[in-house]
Amino acid sequence: MDWLKRMNGAVSYIEANLMGEIDYEIAAGIACCSVYHFQRLFSFIVEIPLSEYIRRRRLTLAAFDLQGSDIKVIDIALKYGYDSPEAFARAFQKTHGITPTMSRNLGVSLKSYPRISFQISIKGAEEMNYKIVQKEDFSVFGVEEIFSTENDENHKAIPALWKKAIDEGIIDQMIKASGVHWNNSSKGIKPVNAVMCYRNTGGTTFPYMLYAISPKSGTPEGFASLDIPAGTWAVFTTEEHTVDQTAEHVQALWKRIYSEWLSTASYEHVNGPEFEMYGVSETKNEFCEIWIPVQKK
Repeated sequence: MDWLKRMNGAVSYIEANLMGEIDYEIAAGIACCSVYHFQRLFSFIVEIPLSEYIRRRRLTLAAFDLQGSDIKVIDIALKYGYDSPEAFARAFQKTHGITPTMSRNLGVSLKSYPRISFQISIKGAEEMNYKIVQKEDFSVFGVEEIFSTENDENHKAIPALWKKAIDEGIIDQMIKASGVHWNNSSKGIKPVNAVMCYRNTGGTTFPYMLYAISPKSGTPEGFASLDIPAGTWAVFTTEEHTVDQTAEHVQALWKRIYSEWLSTASYEHVNGPEFEMYGVSETKNEFCEIWIPVQKK
């Protein structure tokens, strides 16, 4: 399948450059996606960040070099991208549990992380419901921040943004400015949701906005504005859950989208705005819809 060939091609590029500079833009280009989506897809499927995979592979090869030669530690450190033997020694000990010098002794225990390869895995008969939606262009307003995917920093920073917006009353301000009537007895999609990846911010970063639909009067004062172009989205919905389970269910659904649906669907992901829309069901439980921009293969 094309998806598998592209992902394995990206891994081949990474493996060929473990002793040099790895350009995430090149790797993502081979996979035919943005750096952000390549890192995200990799992390969801492999279950470790791309940067951590590269670190483990380099330290695996470094251990082989140390045991099989009398090359100086500083030369091996430089070979695998470390600026100093001290930084290399710290990383090596964190991974293998011993110093680089000790690794040359016979009988010591070391860790080996093999090269990965992407394959289709049959995981069972659990259904995955989705729908294809086309929308005309529309405008939103809200609060924007730029996040980094390095070391999964966004997984901590995004919940912090939501907490800050709630604690400081920003969410309530947005609801009032949008003109939508919402209270504790309301059901359906909430007035304030999240949109991301609507423009290229470069490298390993992506834009993220807490948004509400713009009122007819225009963008409320003090908020950023964003025009969403017409497009086609695949829409997926989590199971109903409690508020404290939201992050868990959303991340699990993202993982299934990337690892199961996109690898076999007749649609492919394209660059464009992605949405997380949060709602309240008839039974007063929470649910979330994930919208990803797609096109027919």
